[in-house]
Amino acid sequence: MDLLIQKIIKQENVTFEEVIAHIDANYVFTPTAFKNGNQLNEEGQNNGSCKIFSFALLHQLDKEQTLQLFGKFYQDVLDTPDAIDHQNIRNFMEFGWDEIKFEKDPLQLI
Repeated sequence: MDLLIQKIIKQENVTFEEVIAHIDANYVFTPTAFKNGNQLNEEGQNNGSCKIFSFALLHQLDKEQTLQLFGKFYQDVLDTPDAIDHQNIRNFMEFGWDEIKFEKDPLQLI
């Protein structure tokens, strides 16, 4: 099993940078438009969120495990519930997997 996935399953802390580096080292990323709740992300917009949601979907991570992949950005959202930054994280917290839709598959294993 993937070491990063093992850390997530064990609820160990991971950083956003660690997750993105892992994805970049092991997957070919194709920027794609995606919908997250009521937010439409155009192709090339919010690529970090696109990579993380796609990675989590490929590995069948649940909502909380997926949010952990955002590291400090998820903590920022928890610390400032009334703010309007990090909209992809906030929308995912509200709408979950039911409202994540990709125009095409963003990740392919190398």
